[in-house]
Amino acid sequence: MAIADLAELLSGLSARLDPETYVWATVDVLPAGCTPVATVEENEGLTVVLREAEAIDAGVPHQFRSARITLEVHSALDAVGLTAAFSRALADAGVSANVVAGFHHDHIFVPWDRRAEALTALERLQSQASLP
Repeated sequence: MAIADLAELLSGLSARLDPETYVWATVDVLPAGCTPVATVEENEGLTVVLREAEAIDAGVPHQFRSARITLEVHSALDAVGLTAAFSRALADAGVSANVVAGFHHDHIFVPWDRRAEALTALERLQSQASLP
């Protein structure tokens, strides 16, 4: 069941680092063989988040090598404060973040070379929330 209570969300964050490398691109048409993990339709084209290997194999020009961190807590889509809390934790650590909210979980894309720092910041946020 989706959780809306901020204290419960923070104490149950359970950040999981995906081992894949992801990249971002904009395309007019999704190339064959590409299975994006996220898409956003914009006036300038279709933004896609792809596994780096897929983008290279399909010849898709791309940017922002990133790591994907999934918050395993099942957050309600109308929960208030979760994005602000983890964004603040990452900003305090000097790590940029691009957030994609799925139906069940939030997915945070951070610079590939800063993934360990991002995970540490999120784990610290969770442990601080779990303190009495």
